[in-house]
Amino acid sequence: MSTVHAQLTPLTPRTPEVGTKLPSVGTTIFTVMSTLAAEKNAVNLGQGFPDFNCDPKLLEDVTAAMAAGHNQYPPMPGIPALREAIAAKISALYGHGYSPATEITVTAGATQAIITAILAVVRPGDEVIVLEPCYDSYVPNIELAGGSVVRVPLVPGTFRPDFDKIAAALTPRTRAIIVNSPHNPSATVWTEAEMRQLEDLLAPTDVFVISDEVYEHMVFDSARHESVARFPGLAARSFIVSSFGKTYHVTGWKVGFVAAPAPLMAEFRKVHQFNVFTVNTPMQHALAQYMAEPKPYLELPAFYQRKRDLFAAGLAEKTRFKLLRSEGSYFQCVDISAVSDLSEADFCLWLTREIGVAAIPLSAFYGNGFDQRVVRFCFAKKDETLNAALERLARL
Repeated sequence: MSTVHAQLTPLTPRTPEVGTKLPSVGTTIFTVMSTLAAEKNAVNLGQGFPDFNCDPKLLEDVTAAMAAGHNQYPPMPGIPALREAIAAKISALYGHGYSPATEITVTAGATQAIITAILAVVRPGDEVIVLEPCYDSYVPNIELAGGSVVRVPLVPGTFRPDFDKIAAALTPRTRAIIVNSPHNPSATVWTEAEMRQLEDLLAPTDVFVISDEVYEHMVFDSARHESVARFPGLAARSFIVSSFGKTYHVTGWKVGFVAAPAPLMAEFRKVHQFNVFTVNTPMQHALAQYMAEPKPYLELPAFYQRKRDLFAAGLAEKTRFKLLRSEGSYFQCVDISAVSDLSEADFCLWLTREIGVAAIPLSAFYGNGFDQRVVRFCFAKKDETLNAALERLARL
């Protein structure tokens, strides 16, 4: 070894500065509240997932699919049987025919479906309208695509769409609008008249619609879900996103789907195949088998309406919360004004630590943290879980 080489000082390993594409993104409120709920042994009515199991028949179908050897890659857009079942369901419920071959794609949950749709159509500099409060993945997805987020508030208190404000937000740079009904977090459901107003507003434009319909089977009080598929002018420009996880109580499976006209779906699949490529094979076979019987999703509104009514009646009897109307989804929002002077976020932290019930502040769904004294509870829980939460909330 040469003297020069022997005297060289070893270089200190160095991790290059990574920078960030999402400077405003930190740990989500759902992670924060669920972690705190676990730490404090609180009843977790914050994060939106059931604490009960799915139909045992669905588990049997998965086991059978694995035993039958369905454990290798399926086709990129999803197995034909499942795409055919999805198309048949949409046709039966909403009267619009989608080709299983070219217009349906199975996705790794709705969140992957949404970012894939955004990446497929949004280019750097394009504007995308989001209606606040909105689900927390929309804005980072748009930013990752290089788009500009245009925030339009839903009407505070009622959370109905304000079409004057939506119209004012439309510009020549508007590429897409994301709509969500039944709505998370507010639990409002768009009416037929509102969908037709959106259809008329967008008719002279080339704006795409990304329609988040993951709670499509949770609409209450004999109302119906107004999918964009029902409206030809919207269906022609829309990506419809839905979720088997929400519908069948298997959120951890992360399986969803997208329906869109063939030209839109062709672009969607270009992104999909280099994003996740394809989705869990035995689950797809099981879902295709299980969908042969429509009863589980047809009975879902009554199933969740009973839970909504149980929880709402308990809140009305035992607490001073003012209940907002829950028209759909599995969420109940309440006004905390009569209970606390704290901000929504601070109230949720206090509620978890001191009362032992976790909720989510609606301010977390606004870019500017708009605080209207409203928090969200999830009632997709066992009756005993809801009753336990009500007993604790009665101490307020």
